[in-house]
Amino acid sequence: MATYKPLVVHAFPKLGERITQDTLYWRGYKTPVQIKEFGAVNKIDFSPVSPYNYAVTASSRIHIYGRYSQEPIKTFSRFKDAAYCATYRDDGNLLVAGSEEGSIRLFDLSGRAPLRQFDGPTKAVHVVGFLSDKYRIFSGGDDYSSNLWDIPSGTEIVSYSEHTDYVRCGCASKVNADVFITGSYDHTVKLFDARTKSSVMTIEHGQPVESVLLFPSGGLLVSAGGRYVKVWDVLKGGQLLVSLKNHHKTVTCLCLNSSGQRLLSGSLDRHVKVYSTTSYKVVHSFNYATSILSLALSPEDETIVVGMTNGVLNVKHRKPEERKENSQKKRQPAYRTYVKGRTYVPKQEDFCVSKPVKHVLRKYDKLLKSFQSSKALDAVLEPPIRLYTPEVTVAVMQELHRRGTLRSALAGRDEKQINLLLTFVARRVIEPRFTPVLVTVADMITDIYQPVVGQSAVVDRQFLRLQEAIGKEIDYQEELLEVLGMMDTLFATFTKKTATSLEEKKSNGLTDTIETNTN
Repeated sequence: MATYKPLVVHAFPKLGERITQDTLYWRGYKTPVQIKEFGAVNKIDFSPVSPYNYAVTASSRIHIYGRYSQEPIKTFSRFKDAAYCATYRDDGNLLVAGSEEGSIRLFDLSGRAPLRQFDGPTKAVHVVGFLSDKYRIFSGGDDYSSNLWDIPSGTEIVSYSEHTDYVRCGCASKVNADVFITGSYDHTVKLFDARTKSSVMTIEHGQPVESVLLFPSGGLLVSAGGRYVKVWDVLKGGQLLVSLKNHHKTVTCLCLNSSGQRLLSGSLDRHVKVYSTTSYKVVHSFNYATSILSLALSPEDETIVVGMTNGVLNVKHRKPEERKENSQKKRQPAYRTYVKGRTYVPKQEDFCVSKPVKHVLRKYDKLLKSFQSSKALDAVLEPPIRLYTPEVTVAVMQELHRRGTLRSALAGRDEKQINLLLTFVARRVIEPRFTPVLVTVADMITDIYQPVVGQSAVVDRQFLRLQEAIGKEIDYQEELLEVLGMMDTLFATFTKKTATSLEEKKSNGLTDTIETNTN
């Protein structure tokens, strides 16, 4: 009896993912740690000083986490209702937060009770932050106002009522201690100077503004609202530089990396996009389980923390760099042992004994070897093979067709198995590498199960999907042929007609004759 040869699965070329330095850099994080909060996480802020703890604002609490701790090391819970936008001061000693009650609380990280409470806003305060002089606080809320507060005296310095809708985001300039920016649901971003009584610049974003970010240099401003992320040149009076539309749903948060060369945006579409700040192209993308509300990067990009609508905090830490010297020293003895004798050449008087190599057959090969066609087809319709290596499934179908047993393997199946087969065929029949085999399979399935059409709504739906997929592919092919015809016509008109040597002589002779007659 001849030895069974395992099934040969044809290798098809794949369009590999382009690996760049950004891809390697942003993939260098460990498996994320999931921390459950009491509500949707509306703000994450890292302390600017070591050990780089971060404050998480969710529900009516503010939790302070250590960089590697999964439990809060400190909690501020003196809020009657929801807390918003807990933000560190530049020295890492104070923390300020807004609230649904309309009050602003200032906390010392060494204590628990608020140091100051600023009352004045009539509705919820959603955005608070420190100016770069460390002694003043700006705020914005649902009463459409933007306010400036003095920390030592605990009083309001100035109030601006220029927005016509909720103020939901803001930031302060690190270059000028008197400048801060607010974004509102009235589609505008306003730049305020504490030395003036009104805004000094108004930028029309075009969508309700969810987040604003000022570059460290103070020259560029980024606004996010709707599906758009827009970059503005503040030094040119708010000129629009670029408008990015890479998200499918509302963009909710923005963040810069430690070097300022990469811009990150989080969205309700569950993605975090990483942009280059030179070309403003997406260089990497993260995918998360649910919609994203807040995002923060630690100094030196060691930790990336994402807060989501379901109250889950996703924390990723960067993998430590491997020490090459130690790894080489450990591997040297094993490597020498492994290559020992590989260069040995047998002599003439040596007797060589060959050790038979044992080939382990896969499950579908064992079933094909024992001529169990139906079970072999079932084995390659399992989810791991059907979804991730469809070429194996198609190869088995092609082998069964070569043996003449494909029709018997497809016959005698119940509603669930027919549904599985039709789903696979409808999805993969339009791929050119599988089309020749799957068209034959589709014909056989149609012939075998035509009498039962109308008895199962599930099977009928899959037949309609198959018909729709094939119809669309035929339409695409017809359109492509039309385009090819148009291109051939265009190429034909572009070709220049070159004059022959005889025509050149005739034209020269005619010119000479005209010149002679003229003389």
